[in-house]
Amino acid sequence: MDGKSQPKTLIEAIRFFSDLDVATAYFAKLRWPEGPVCPKCDGKDHYHLKTRRVWKCKACKKQFSAKVGTVFEDSPIGLDKWLPAVWLIVNAKNGVSSYEIARSLGVTQKTAWFMMHRIRLAMQTGTFEKLSGEIEADETFVGGLEKFKHESKKRKRGRGYNGKTAVMGLVGRDGEARAKVIPNTAKSTLHGGVRENVERGSTVITDALYSYRGLQGEYTHEWVDHAIEYVRGNIHTNKTENFWSLLKRTLKGTYVQVEPEHLSRYLDEQTFRFNNREGKDADRFAKALGNVAGRRLTYDELTGKTE
Repeated sequence: MDGKSQPKTLIEAIRFFSDLDVATAYFAKLRWPEGPVCPKCDGKDHYHLKTRRVWKCKACKKQFSAKVGTVFEDSPIGLDKWLPAVWLIVNAKNGVSSYEIARSLGVTQKTAWFMMHRIRLAMQTGTFEKLSGEIEADETFVGGLEKFKHESKKRKRGRGYNGKTAVMGLVGRDGEARAKVIPNTAKSTLHGGVRENVERGSTVITDALYSYRGLQGEYTHEWVDHAIEYVRGNIHTNKTENFWSLLKRTLKGTYVQVEPEHLSRYLDEQTFRFNNREGKDADRFAKALGNVAGRRLTYDELTGKTE
């Protein structure tokens, strides 16, 4: 597939993927550049059952589709709807609601909600590479005000400040961000988050929260006291504040209500878009599709019914 045949805008993507055969062929080519590979035995010799859009392996005789072994597996929704959904979510700066996806694709809201969480799994950045250089570290709290909650939900979440959920963020001065739900803002928790994500010897810049004290020795620790000033030369946490602003605009303006058990997936979504903000829509789309293989999320896992 040459670059000229690739969709570059939303309207081009919708037109391009509206044909299920085209969408299936596109995804199969992206997943298997040198031809389909049997997920059962890794065989490369196969028959193509065109009418059913599946392949049959000549070695093990098993049939497989392009969706097997990906976040799309076992979904009755065709790739002609999955691929536009991916395009929409990875390129919507402030997110896109499941109701809007449902209306756009002609599926139920429940189906759209499940689809979006599976796509967020593909947007998850799983890397062991640590941030280095100058890194800003900060924490925020996500959740509604206690006084606005239904009586049955008040104080039952038990995490974070005033019933809210604590989130730690790390943003490099080169622009890469990491965000993670944390149980509290204790010293051991925040220090653990820094050690897990930041290369030893780097410069860590924080606010004056006492829990960050003690990083000296492993890191160069600089902090700014927001009760006195927000910037002192190059010492500030403006990049993390910018990330929090985008995150909360998405959560409050688009998703409105996010349960704590699902918050980590929304962080994955926002982090993916933030870290790929310099690229074009087609680049973010291709990168997300490159992560769909080898990942799986069932509805029971999503709703906690397997526990």
